[in-house]
Amino acid sequence: MKKKVLLLAILVTTAMAVQAKIRLPHMISDNMVIQQQSDVRLWGWSKAGKKVTATVSWSNQKAEAKADKEGRWLLTVKAPAASYKPLSITFDDGDEKVTVNNVLAGEVWVCAGQSNMEMPVKGFGMCPVKDYNYHVLDAVNSKGVRSLKIPSVMSSKPMDDAQCEWRPCSPKTVGEFSATGYFFARLVSRTLDIPVGIIEANKGGTRVESWLTKENLEKYTSDPTDSVAICKKWPEWDYHRSLLWGNGTFNPILNYTVKGIIYYQGCSNVGDPGDQYSQRMKLLADQWRSQFRLGEIPFYFVQIAPWAYDDGDVNAVSGALLREQQFKAAQIIPNSSLVCTNDLVYPYEYSQIHPAQKQAVGERLAFTALHRDYGFETIQYKSSSYKDMTIKNDTVFIHTQDNYWCDAPFEQMQGFEVAGEDRIFYPAEAKHFWQAGGGYWDEAIIISSPKVKKPVAVRYCFKNYQLGNVKNGGNLPLFPFRTDNW
Repeated sequence: MKKKVLLLAILVTTAMAVQAKIRLPHMISDNMVIQQQSDVRLWGWSKAGKKVTATVSWSNQKAEAKADKEGRWLLTVKAPAASYKPLSITFDDGDEKVTVNNVLAGEVWVCAGQSNMEMPVKGFGMCPVKDYNYHVLDAVNSKGVRSLKIPSVMSSKPMDDAQCEWRPCSPKTVGEFSATGYFFARLVSRTLDIPVGIIEANKGGTRVESWLTKENLEKYTSDPTDSVAICKKWPEWDYHRSLLWGNGTFNPILNYTVKGIIYYQGCSNVGDPGDQYSQRMKLLADQWRSQFRLGEIPFYFVQIAPWAYDDGDVNAVSGALLREQQFKAAQIIPNSSLVCTNDLVYPYEYSQIHPAQKQAVGERLAFTALHRDYGFETIQYKSSSYKDMTIKNDTVFIHTQDNYWCDAPFEQMQGFEVAGEDRIFYPAEAKHFWQAGGGYWDEAIIISSPKVKKPVAVRYCFKNYQLGNVKNGGNLPLFPFRTDNW
């Protein structure tokens, strides 16, 4: 009995000693990328009441924080300008020191959403990424790109740490990076010639509600917030569950100092009624900005690609309605921008929810960031969109905006449909139109169909799966649209 008591005392003492040691979250570790020229938040745990001091290799500055009654502490240090010079940070609570090495200062972006953001460079089973081998070989030129993958886990309570590690890019590691995130980071890194870190916090199949907090769910939705009720509502499709994914997969990163968020999600919300999705997208963007406490950081997101929703019905419109909601979301979310992907699906991919052309998706997000955040104002990053229309006899004249002075091709434009008062849409002939005279210039797309003598409405690629070929001067696709509200 005495031996057992002694052993128990030793175990308790050892446990207390281990608990007293300074501990960092997994994402504050070797190979991390910190947001350049900002007040970088650093945090961890130590013995309650302990003073923790952080010293950095790039200056004489020191930062201090006192651990609260639960042992938590948080402090900030001023990060240097971006460079490839390895840095280090040392934490000291008076009992021990912990040093984080091979740190780089650069740009840090969050990669959030569902499976098309989660999809790695090596692809999924039966879902390849175009030109994978070339991207592996080219990875030797992306040494400034680093990735942190947050494990996709559910939690009934907000988690403050996750089992993860920073991964420098190389031919051996690049296959595991988010494809969309990697191609975004690669282009930004090479253009600016600085390191770029991506934090991958996503989960395939999740809805926008999967990432909302308990407070927002209770206030703005009818989704359950009790974990038992949540699991009962989605017993098989756990990836549809609300709250739990945000608690387990996103909450651990909220103290980290980042530049912005890129987001690719929406497929699991197809079928949502009315303006519900656009309103909840704004709710999510507002929530994340509030939680990061970094102000109105950029929020750039991707429109879902054409796919045969509704049990394979390519001509149904539930997917088109969700894309319309995403377009509306971009109008109501400050400091946001939407990337169109209507041209990034091959004709044979109508039943493939994970299209192979991820490089262009990531690079279009990068065009957006480079123009809006990094001073490259000559980059044409916007897709054109519907502006207005006029009807003359049996012909409709469509005007677009953000077309960079060009709607192409001049002839044989594909993807348009026109309807009369009977609300039946027919494939339409469309071509470029321009007229100059008297100091006035009119450029439009003229649309007509021999089956519609008195047109009243036009649609462009407004189906689950329909590919058009209209692009603007930046070679970016025209957003799908409809002029009716039927």
